[in-house]
Amino acid sequence: MTTSHHKPQVVILCEDVMHYHFARRYFQCRGFTRFIPKVCPKGRSSGEQYVREHYAQEVKAYRSKENYLNIVLVVIIDADKNRIDERISSLNESQQMVELNQHSRSDSEKIAIFVPARNIETWIHYLNGNDYNEEESYKSLYSKGTSPGKFAEKLAKQLCPQGLLENAPPSLHHACNELKRLEIN
Repeated sequence: MTTSHHKPQVVILCEDVMHYHFARRYFQCRGFTRFIPKVCPKGRSSGEQYVREHYAQEVKAYRSKENYLNIVLVVIIDADKNRIDERISSLNESQQMVELNQHSRSDSEKIAIFVPARNIETWIHYLNGNDYNEEESYKSLYSKGTSPGKFAEKLAKQLCPQGLLENAPPSLHHACNELKRLEIN
């Protein structure tokens, strides 16, 4: 049996604290206890830009440690008005990846990229029992006073063990497939 001591350290590269608290709570519910936050400092740049500009250095850091540390890299970046594959391509093809001589992640690397569409608030809106549209922004409904952790907990404890419903957001289905890269149970 895997104990929390044997669970990987989770590096979370994300746009903002909403993303971070959602991801951290989800992984806590899955038994993880060690986290390294890499969150865009408020007011410094756009969250999307921050993740895109730091992705290459986090991939490089992951690769330098993966042989001797039990570590995973979790990246969360909103799709905004892009498709999921476009957002992932923007990370893999960034100037920083070229400058740091990094290639796209391989299937064996424990690097997961979660791309909520339109944004993380879409997932929260769905997890709150509402109909959703991945084209619409729900930021104004969930920006102040929302505890993303309770929605992440619902996802981890109630929905993931049973499998997502077919009508769940496609970007959330994509995220569940990304979890398989981390080889966690």
